[in-house]
Amino acid sequence: MAGRGKLIAVMGDEDTVTGFLLGGIGELDKHRRPNFLVVEKETSLAEIEETFRGFLAREDVGMILISQALAEQIRPAVAAHARALPAVLEIPSKDHPYDPARDSVLRRARGLFAPDELPIEPPGLPNPSRDTPKSLSDPL
Repeated sequence: MAGRGKLIAVMGDEDTVTGFLLGGIGELDKHRRPNFLVVEKETSLAEIEETFRGFLAREDVGMILISQALAEQIRPAVAAHARALPAVLEIPSKDHPYDPARDSVLRRARGLFAPDELPIEPPGLPNPSRDTPKSLSDPL
């Protein structure tokens, strides 16, 4: 892997994974193992968890994107991952919107900071209550 960056692995339903593959993240490693898993109705829970653990063990994977609905099915394995790399991010899917209350990584991050230390808004985005001029001649 000298001179190359880390891969993004993705696990989810066909539409979610296909979108990322069309974006160019699909690769095979030297053992011809893909960095993605399309989960269908027939996919067993054991295969899902085995693939997740396999992505965690791969040195060429720097981030794992997993649909939140899928992460719920293997929550103990997702919650047990404590290393910085690969980073595990739970993402929404077509049929299941993202629920921050169920995201184990976000819950863990919230536990690291006091509530007043967390930003209220993302940096760099305008805040209408703060950034709206009083009149048209006032600068922002």
